[in-house]
Amino acid sequence: MVLKAVCVLKGTGEVTGTVHFVQEGEGSSVTLTGEITGLSPGEHGFHVHTFGDNTNGCISAGPHFNPHNKTHGGPKDENRHVGDLGNVTAGADNVAKFKIEDKMLTLTGPNSIIGRTMVIHEKTDDLGKGGDEESLKTGNAGGRLACGVIGIAQ
Repeated sequence: MVLKAVCVLKGTGEVTGTVHFVQEGEGSSVTLTGEITGLSPGEHGFHVHTFGDNTNGCISAGPHFNPHNKTHGGPKDENRHVGDLGNVTAGADNVAKFKIEDKMLTLTGPNSIIGRTMVIHEKTDDLGKGGDEESLKTGNAGGRLACGVIGIAQ
């Protein structure tokens, strides 16, 4: 059974986007595709945050989704938060188009990302290799430019 989810990203500035999630069945990886506009050229941290709460803007989403209590890392690292998806890259046109396949994300079960928040950050995620305490929590990715709650799609 194919599972699908969607997230519409909105921020206080010009940053907006849509992320689509597809999982080909329980236990298989999740593929994210999407486009985010209004970004400065370069890399921007991209994460699933714990709460599906945007009542106080993106800050209400809480920390990165981390049900296994690990330190921050890159998407290919063994030691990482479930929500750590690394970076997406915006071109000179201020648009990031991406396709990411991730083995830790799931749209089912107790660690499902449905109802949680996607956040696009202002800076590059250093993937936990920055050598300081903040790097091991957030990847030093800076402020939250835009966010949205992940919901079930048809």
